[in-house]
Amino acid sequence: MRNTFINTLSELAQENPNIFLLCGDLGYSVLEPFAKAFPDRFLNVGIAEQNMTGVAVGLAREGYNVFTYSIGNFPTLRCMEQIRYDVCYHRANVKIIAVGAGYAYGAQGVSHHTTEDIGMLRTIPNMTICAPADPAEAKLAANFMSSFNGPGYVRINKSGEAIIHGDSSKLRFSPGEFIQVSQGKNVVVITTGAILGAVLDEIKSKNYSWSVFSSPFIGSYNKEKLIEISKCYENIVTVEEHQLNGGFGSSIVEIYSDLYDAGLIKKMPHIRRIGINNKFIGVAGTQDYLRSVGGLDLAEKFLEINSNA
Repeated sequence: MRNTFINTLSELAQENPNIFLLCGDLGYSVLEPFAKAFPDRFLNVGIAEQNMTGVAVGLAREGYNVFTYSIGNFPTLRCMEQIRYDVCYHRANVKIIAVGAGYAYGAQGVSHHTTEDIGMLRTIPNMTICAPADPAEAKLAANFMSSFNGPGYVRINKSGEAIIHGDSSKLRFSPGEFIQVSQGKNVVVITTGAILGAVLDEIKSKNYSWSVFSSPFIGSYNKEKLIEISKCYENIVTVEEHQLNGGFGSSIVEIYSDLYDAGLIKKMPHIRRIGINNKFIGVAGTQDYLRSVGGLDLAEKFLEINSNA
């Protein structure tokens, strides 16, 4: 996914002279093609992510669309003050690219677990958050952010993700939209980010006919689509590789509560959230292993839904 994003950005930079890429002393074997092709629009600022964000804002004030690139928590949690005051308050044209969403860098411990970023960043005004699910969505995310004017955050996995979508040109990829991946009945699963592949594998292994949607953007949801979903399905399950507190599932519950309060839906849908149970996992392991330790699977929800059916 990260390679697809950077390769697409490199292609876009051929046509768009305003794209500028900053990194925090990483990305070797990934960023070199961009650096070689555009040496005057690439800068390694070193292990100084807060400073990198400030440099990005300065470049944005000079007319560039600036992308900052680092691992998970380092361009996000480490830079929250700079993101709030310098990027978002001034609506600076800066895009934060965090590679290693969730437990993608699980072998390196809690410092590299990117599991609170959505909750923190989605509370800041003017921030547009994107979490692609596969390389096809990552390509579309690069295209979107290269033309979008304003603060943006892209949360991408590391590498090796299966391609879920076929022709990406046919996908409706914009803030608020949902991408339907499979058609079923009674139950709909709405996911964000690279955990979509694991969700599809689990549903297939259990031979359940459930609908699945990908939500590449978090927030500013298409209300009409959510109203339609609540009319078509008795149960909604959200899945994310993120803490339950303040994450994607919380944002879905919030918007449905607002729809109910506004009288746009007659009753609140039954929403079950799957995410990390607001705890640190202080062990090292693969992404799949830590997903299992964190309870990021549908097993309990399958039993719960079917026992109540």
